[in-house]
Amino acid sequence: MISCGNVRPDVTLPLELTSSSAFKVVFNQHADSSARGREAIQEGKMDQAKTTITKIFNGTEGSYTRFLTQNMEEDSSHVEMKLSSETEEEVGENGVVDHGKHRHARPSYISKPGLCNPRNICIAATAAIVISFVFGILIGSSMYKKTTEEASGSCTTPASVPVDDEVMPIETGPALDWNDITALLKRKLTTSGIEKSLSEFSREDHQAGSAGDEILANKVLTIFKDNSMDPWIDVHFVKVQDLPKSGANKVTFGSKTFSEPGYLSYSATGTAQGAALYAYYGREDDFRTLQDFGIDMKERVLLVRAGKNSYAEKVANAAKVNASAVLIYPDPADYSFNEDTALLGHVHLGTGDPYTPGFPSFNHTQFPPAKSSGLPSIPAQTIRASTAAAIMREMGGRVPPRGWADGGLRDVEYRLGDINDTVSVEVNNVLTEIQIHNVFGVIKGYVDPDRYVVIGAQRDAWGPGFAKSTVGTSLLLELARVITRMIHEDGFRPRRSIVFASWSAGEYGAVGATEWLESYLPSLNMKAFSYISLDGIVTGSTLFKASASPLMYDLIQRTLKEVSSPTNPGKSLFTQVAGTNWETAVMEPMTMDDPAYPFLAFSGIPSVSFRFTQDKPYPFFGTSLDTRRNLESKASNILAVTKAAGEVAGQIALRLVHDHLLRLSTEKYLNIMRIQVSKINKEVMSLQRNGRLPKTLQVKWFMSAIGSYGRASRNLFNTIQNSDLDDLEQCRIINDRIMGVERDLLSPYVSPRNTPFRHILLGSGSCTLQDVLTQLAAIREKSANANVDLLKNQFALTTWTIQSCANALAGNVWDMDNEL
Repeated sequence: MISCGNVRPDVTLPLELTSSSAFKVVFNQHADSSARGREAIQEGKMDQAKTTITKIFNGTEGSYTRFLTQNMEEDSSHVEMKLSSETEEEVGENGVVDHGKHRHARPSYISKPGLCNPRNICIAATAAIVISFVFGILIGSSMYKKTTEEASGSCTTPASVPVDDEVMPIETGPALDWNDITALLKRKLTTSGIEKSLSEFSREDHQAGSAGDEILANKVLTIFKDNSMDPWIDVHFVKVQDLPKSGANKVTFGSKTFSEPGYLSYSATGTAQGAALYAYYGREDDFRTLQDFGIDMKERVLLVRAGKNSYAEKVANAAKVNASAVLIYPDPADYSFNEDTALLGHVHLGTGDPYTPGFPSFNHTQFPPAKSSGLPSIPAQTIRASTAAAIMREMGGRVPPRGWADGGLRDVEYRLGDINDTVSVEVNNVLTEIQIHNVFGVIKGYVDPDRYVVIGAQRDAWGPGFAKSTVGTSLLLELARVITRMIHEDGFRPRRSIVFASWSAGEYGAVGATEWLESYLPSLNMKAFSYISLDGIVTGSTLFKASASPLMYDLIQRTLKEVSSPTNPGKSLFTQVAGTNWETAVMEPMTMDDPAYPFLAFSGIPSVSFRFTQDKPYPFFGTSLDTRRNLESKASNILAVTKAAGEVAGQIALRLVHDHLLRLSTEKYLNIMRIQVSKINKEVMSLQRNGRLPKTLQVKWFMSAIGSYGRASRNLFNTIQNSDLDDLEQCRIINDRIMGVERDLLSPYVSPRNTPFRHILLGSGSCTLQDVLTQLAAIREKSANANVDLLKNQFALTTWTIQSCANALAGNVWDMDNEL
């Protein structure tokens, strides 16, 4: 089993040379370096010659056993040849040693010294012939080496080497062109295969850490093994909150007590009470509206509707205004299901195990007590629509702001609530430790095997979780099967590797995925160049939406143009969904509850999640109603839609591992930087005119850093235009520069433990440009949180983060542009 920290994607090429004395030498060729390959061939010939002489004079026929090791953190391979005098292990397909095939050494003929008989003469003649052959090899090798060293640096390895009587090419790149690859993907990814996987992975109970989750994990592992994907498992021990032993938390209003079957993991526990206050969706804008109405939210119990933002954001926003507790309910205007349906979710404003923030959960006995700053300080509980109706029918107070009374609770006149409408909330969730399993398989690349794209899907769910996890898991395994068959049956040779990951504990906030990222962060953000999420990939069929790193926008656009629409096969998906402005129509900001968010904002890995959807959000996530039947009521022909989703994910991944250069556009970030800095500049100039900011605080340093980034990006483009794309080393250098952009936008000035989402453009916290705008707004509003010195510090650190990113993108130290 290969551990996650030691993914060793290697490529081995068997080379066999035979003679009349029936000896065999096996050479191993790592495919990422033509220069090293040529040297290995020459050394192999030398070893062959030595072995031949030894056999003739010593009369012992040996065999060679191969041991190949490659450290994940190194680009070079170490090859060791070990002599065995008893047996010879044959190398089968893909360079795998077959321990079941042994050749017994034939007895050597021994003659008495000084005896001149025909046999000795024959042996001497044979020795003379072989020695001449050896010297011929050495002379030819020397001339060949000299010739290749004088070559112009092309990345192409020798066209062929002799294997018995055949010629076997040393493959260093894809054997198929892009049209062949997309045609194979489309043909091999079938609705019948998807249907089979959907049936196999549909379960009513597969909550993280449960027996059902473990059964599915073993199925995934078996499928990866059957496809020869060198699977491995990472085990984590994480803390989650479960329902209390009584099976329900309680909400009391007046003389009525309601036992609620739903719950919110990671809520603060205990009892809280206060006057009920209807706060619409619990967004920051909603709370500002209440403040404009002159309503004090301190120590109030807030009733908010599910939807629009995450449970965790609703509770965090409520805590900021000093509310005592939060009740979240599904309003019939947004959720078309039975009014007694329970909601389940979590309220950790972050991802991963909140009790091991910034570091992995392997064994809690090793770690000191710790917890995430994203854990809420107030109790939070989901309530059924029927409970919300019973409470709100009795509430008085003012008429709510315009639009807030558009709900669908039966016989309810929506009111904000009166100071005497007292509600008590009792949350007794139990903190437990569970064992979870992340399951991985790898398809290894042939040129840069230590660079890889990761495709992942959540495996667990609160209930059936058909749309949430079953579709994504099934598609993950179908893509693994299809791409493996493309390699074994059709000659596809990906340049880079593909890692397939089945995560657990996704329902608690991408816990399994984040723990893996925390475990191997130093390796992953140097080696993984992209992440593709398959979670919630089908919730409808009429619309296509995506969230991604700006680096991937051009790749997404190109992919949409090449994939056919599942609802209109005569048109491309791009034509169906794009409209006049494809980015506006398709792309959405990536939020913290997006399963790809930790890869992007925590690890600095360009990431994408996407989905086929409908006008209204899919209402069944986090309920027992997320079934195939209910999904089919929202999405017509889910098999065709799932196949189209698989083609989108598959083409993105295959494009990234097929092309010489990574299809990631560094120019896209330049526009985002300019937009953010333009907003900052506008605020700064306004505050300086009003005398609230000193004139010494100048945005020109931001502008200078952005200029450096723009020049570095353009220089990279020129370098690509003037480069030989058949030069493997040159391509690798350029790709490393491209890969570094996302990683270099993570602020190095804050701790991942305290500020995990350190991406200055897409993250959250004091290190981001968005927080610079927040601080400027606080100064403008004369808020108690306003701090000019903090603002100056933010200016300095964010400016230099952009400049450092520009420096790294420029490449060599002598090419850096430090105009600051």
